[in-house]
Amino acid sequence: MPKEATKTKTRKAAEKSEKTPRSAKKKDPKAPKRAMSAYMFFSQDWRERVKTENPDASFGEVGKLLGAKWKELDDAEKKPYTEQAAKDKIRAETQKAEYDNKQTGSGEGDEDDD
Repeated sequence: MPKEATKTKTRKAAEKSEKTPRSAKKKDPKAPKRAMSAYMFFSQDWRERVKTENPDASFGEVGKLLGAKWKELDDAEKKPYTEQAAKDKIRAETQKAEYDNKQTGSGEGDEDDD
């Protein structure tokens, strides 16, 4: 009897592999970019420095070094990056609102005339 239980487990694994992949929603190329985090601004600023200090480091190793450096920074050193992130968040929100208004306004233009 226990052997039959193991057979059903293999069937479940086989059924999982037969699932059809989900179709991904196509992104509008005119859509606004998302806001960047403070860490992303920091990594843009420091990536070249880390690469020159460690020329043989791979992409993943550079990312690990940047993450370690970010953790070492205190709040005063992170402040310029957090300010940039706050400004970028405002930019992204306004652009998204404008984009959403254009999307809803383009199909319902007749209703605004009333």
